[in-house]
Amino acid sequence: MRPSMRAASMAAGALCIALSASGCAGAGGGNSAGDPNSISVLMVNNPQMEDLQRLTADNFTKETGIKVNYTVLPENDVRAKISQEFSSQAGQYDVASLSNYEIPFFAANKWLAPLDSVAKDPNFNQTDILPAYTASLTGTDGKLYGEPFYGESSFLMYRKDILEAKGLAMPEKPTWDQVADIAGKVDGAAPGMKGICLRGQPGWGQVFAPLTTVINTFGGTWYDEDWNAKVNAPEFTAATEFYTKLVREHGEAGAAQAGFTECLNNMSQGKVAMWYDATSAAGALEAEASPVKGKIGYAQAPVKNTKSSGWLWTWSWAMQAASKKQDAAGKFIAWASSKDYEELVASKLGWAKVPSGKRISTYENAEFQQAAPFFKAERFAIENADPKNPGAQARPAVGIQFVGIPEFAALGTSVSQGVSSAIAGQGTVADALAKGQEAAQKIGNKYK
Repeated sequence: MRPSMRAASMAAGALCIALSASGCAGAGGGNSAGDPNSISVLMVNNPQMEDLQRLTADNFTKETGIKVNYTVLPENDVRAKISQEFSSQAGQYDVASLSNYEIPFFAANKWLAPLDSVAKDPNFNQTDILPAYTASLTGTDGKLYGEPFYGESSFLMYRKDILEAKGLAMPEKPTWDQVADIAGKVDGAAPGMKGICLRGQPGWGQVFAPLTTVINTFGGTWYDEDWNAKVNAPEFTAATEFYTKLVREHGEAGAAQAGFTECLNNMSQGKVAMWYDATSAAGALEAEASPVKGKIGYAQAPVKNTKSSGWLWTWSWAMQAASKKQDAAGKFIAWASSKDYEELVASKLGWAKVPSGKRISTYENAEFQQAAPFFKAERFAIENADPKNPGAQARPAVGIQFVGIPEFAALGTSVSQGVSSAIAGQGTVADALAKGQEAAQKIGNKYK
């Protein structure tokens, strides 16, 4: 049973209230009024977005005459502000960076304008976008509401030289039992080196991004198809215990506070032999200045009881329904997600900096392939991710490393705090999941 549009609307409104004590009224920072050739974009402060900001004036603005006013914020902050701004429909921001987590229920609440003009533009070439993203950014009405800026799945990154020195071979599609065994054997293989890095930092998008994929492949789920919470079910518990034990025994120092950035640094600096995380990390590991360039192997996301377990994620551009500059906003989205923009980045910054993971043509580009030895593994992971059926049972909402409802952000973050404490040795998985089960069922009851 799927949540009703009314339930989704109520939930999204509740999320907005939770995100801001001042309610959902739009705050300043946008620039929707005045110059028709000036748009406002609210986006996350990831490196790819920062490159975009630097390249806009001399390229997009010069070509179109459209000035872009950027507001750039850290991920947690930008999520809260986007929810406030778009739910109020004040039109102060024309475009925002949203993911395939938010776009479906933002669209259901009529907060977004469909991107028909972009999708139908032959120069944009929608058929070049990987089908998984087109599907995940399409609303229940069949209309497209987001265009990916870059996309990712998850896979296992490992030091080929370290495993070879130990006489170990990494399967192309490893199991979690194999990974745990290898982690124990390479722990201490080099001075100060640990066997594996796994996120332990609290947050639905931190520890629970990789952990939920482990839960899926162990046969667990946050909810069954009838919205019964399964947070303390045996499968969910076994996966969380496994993950916690692995990172405590063979994981990085300070694991309970390690997120994506910390694990990237650990892998780059030779402090860990393996890392399971986002495919988008590989570009940094293979960059010219990387100390581990050429030393990394790439395997698919480890499994237990499923054929695959990689996640699916994209930072995408979405247009506010209330924008009075939809023509200019559409032109910006078409440019920022275009093949031409990728080639611009390659010419200015190098192919390793291209916001990839979204276009078929990028993976078929010989220059990109040369700069990205991970390209085959990344493409396979993205194309084989299944947001509708990511585990061993039917689900009530779409999502691999998240549950596609507004309340999941708060729920996942709340439960993650207990899991992070268990990783730090300051609590137990059983206690964390018992509390999570109670909170999850209260939310599930609203959708029954």
